[in-house]
Amino acid sequence: MERRNFIKTAILGGIAGAVQLKSNNLLAGEKMSVSASNDLVAVMGGEPGEMYKKGIAAMGGISKFVKKGQKVVVKPNIGWDKRPEFAANTNPELIAEIVKDCLAAGAAEVTVFDHTCDEWQSCYKNSGIEAAAKAAGAKLAFAHDEKYYKSVPLPKGVRLKEVKIHESIIDCDVWINVPVLKNHGGARMTIAMKNYMGIVWDRRFWHSNDLQQCIADCATYPKMPVLNIVDAYRIMTQNGPKGKSIEDVQNPKALFISADIVAVDTAAVRFFNQFREMKLEEVSHIGIAEKMKLGTTDIDNLKVERIKIG
Repeated sequence: MERRNFIKTAILGGIAGAVQLKSNNLLAGEKMSVSASNDLVAVMGGEPGEMYKKGIAAMGGISKFVKKGQKVVVKPNIGWDKRPEFAANTNPELIAEIVKDCLAAGAAEVTVFDHTCDEWQSCYKNSGIEAAAKAAGAKLAFAHDEKYYKSVPLPKGVRLKEVKIHESIIDCDVWINVPVLKNHGGARMTIAMKNYMGIVWDRRFWHSNDLQQCIADCATYPKMPVLNIVDAYRIMTQNGPKGKSIEDVQNPKALFISADIVAVDTAAVRFFNQFREMKLEEVSHIGIAEKMKLGTTDIDNLKVERIKIG
């Protein structure tokens, strides 16, 4: 099977097709091949840290994106006061592995934060991300007060011409966007572009002024993430973004990585479609962002490496 056919196989064959991939049974310590020219990497079948290690190696290694001495932000979704098994937030094991990798690459510091929806201290604690990030060596930033945000212009924005961005993003050298893949009642899906709502202060405006356009507008902020890493270890297929019960959650054990925010969101929607029908057109901020030249939805013509663990 050609590497770029991983996404097609997942769509056409459903879960059965997705698991019938060529295995990547690398033993601990075995040298992994590294291709620096992949546009998108899709990993399936492992634990969060394991999938990240193999995925980032296939992207050329973290040192391709994070340089020695840089200030790095790792931006997960920590929006909800939910434990990891509810898939409302990014997996804490994945965040810990990314933080450790950035520090091993020589990052001067790594900061983790989110502008939460529920009470921020409970979100940080019960998501498991606070403890995981700190144990891995990251700093936790506060994001619950407007004083932590600065107004920046968005000259390419249609609805949003200006937005208040968290100081950690403004002041960092590079940032890594790490959303969880899940259903969302308003935006239809929460993925990489939607995760920008956690770096801004004044997001209520978005919901009453064409949410889909506002999501795409914010993604025009010039300091784009150097990587978008979509956590699909657990996914919330209904009642998102917070969820109501564990019955809303599936456990496909997948991960998608790309520097192209439009491409990674496209791949994630196609993958999600195995579990609940979701047309790409419904998640219209993706198409809008493509028209704004922020990336491509034409992932069939990208170089895609797929890795099946086990």
